[in-house]
Amino acid sequence: MKKQYQTLSVLLQYPEPQLLEALPELGDAVLAMPELHPLMVYFGSNDLIKLQENYVMTFDRNPSHSLHLFEHIHGESRDRGQAMVDLMEEYKKYGMEMCSEELPDYVPLFLEFLAQVDQREASRMLTDAVHVLAHIGRKLAANGSPYAAVFQVLERMSPVAAEELSEPPVRDMDEALETFGPSADGVEPLLKPTNSGVQPINFYPKRAAQ
Repeated sequence: MKKQYQTLSVLLQYPEPQLLEALPELGDAVLAMPELHPLMVYFGSNDLIKLQENYVMTFDRNPSHSLHLFEHIHGESRDRGQAMVDLMEEYKKYGMEMCSEELPDYVPLFLEFLAQVDQREASRMLTDAVHVLAHIGRKLAANGSPYAAVFQVLERMSPVAAEELSEPPVRDMDEALETFGPSADGVEPLLKPTNSGVQPINFYPKRAAQ
């Protein structure tokens, strides 16, 4: 499982020359994830500039494909900021500290975290997050993006079936970026060891009591 989470994290990051160089090794790693075959073909049949252009158009220019989990739930509400604070504390609880410019709910960073914790804890976190991950995957699939394959794998790995999400509030990243980034730390890896901890985080709104 750890290797699978690591591979999926790499595949969802902005394409760099190292990704193309590592394709043969990644090809071996995805044998247990046959859903990824179209994505691997996509990487292997496009040059770096095209991959980077498509990545920006897919994830940065289309809010419905955002790789920030809480954007699909809270939009610009204050609940989003608190959710990210709680998620950062969850990382610290397991001895990890962010060391990238990304927000804590960035999907590749979250997947890297799942690769660092034990399988039971990773399954618990994936169970909470799969509803949002599946939502992103469905949006990508509807637009014919090969990146949808990553989210299909995550759905299959989840111990529970994904539930439908309602459409989020209006998109607004400014307040979150002022709070969480950019960081003075480097960009690799996305997480680094630390000490301390606190409480768990949920990735979808709780239902109102009936």
